[in-house]
Amino acid sequence: MQQPVFPELKGRRAFLTGGATGIGFAIAKALAAQGVTIAIADIDVPAAERAAQSIGGGSVAVEIDVRRRASVETAFARAISLIGGCEIVIANAGVSTMQKALELTDEEWDFNFDVNTRGIFLTNQIAGRHLVAQGSGCIVNTASLAAKVGAPLLAHYSASKFAVLGWTQAFARELASDGIRVNAVCPGFVKTGMQSREIEWEASLRGISAEQVFNEYVGQTPLGRIETPEDVADVVVFLCSNSARFMTGQGINVTGGVYMT
Repeated sequence: MQQPVFPELKGRRAFLTGGATGIGFAIAKALAAQGVTIAIADIDVPAAERAAQSIGGGSVAVEIDVRRRASVETAFARAISLIGGCEIVIANAGVSTMQKALELTDEEWDFNFDVNTRGIFLTNQIAGRHLVAQGSGCIVNTASLAAKVGAPLLAHYSASKFAVLGWTQAFARELASDGIRVNAVCPGFVKTGMQSREIEWEASLRGISAEQVFNEYVGQTPLGRIETPEDVADVVVFLCSNSARFMTGQGINVTGGVYMT
């Protein structure tokens, strides 16, 4: 069995939202490989249970709707009772829709902000109170390349993710004196179910083929390939480790060079 790269993570416990599939599932697997026990919180309970079972190592599944305070409070309390504590919080749950800005509906705007922004706020605040009470811990939020550069057809999504970075920076400043680090990762064009949907949406809205959209994504990426969830997960693990002990309030680009500032 491969030895953990960050042995100090062994025995720690993590609460991870949106962990049943995609980037979240890759993060769960990567942390578990370091000896971290994971509570996978997801709105899709059967998928979360399958993810926890496949990861093993004491991983558990809890139901959550990150848009609702009561649900987040219940899910976090349930996770704590199942895994015995929490030192790591990964606020990863997110959604997207795609539409021209002039055609956006209130419902599309609210859906993106309710999950992507309010969900981060609720998860960070509720879990953050626990971390502050124990005087240690770290939080990693999933933002996006679209949090650094406004993305056409994703204006509402970009706005919700820009807000995540603003929250991350402010929250990091407030919690620093309590020994809590708060950072974010900004993935680029990641091969997930969400990306597959976005490719189809973009192709339809622009009147081109899905293959053309995909090739454009690759063409915009200097490293020359589509990103994998594991590319993001490895950076998250690093941010949770002692090697990132002097990093807080950062929005780390994991984009293959699409954005370099």
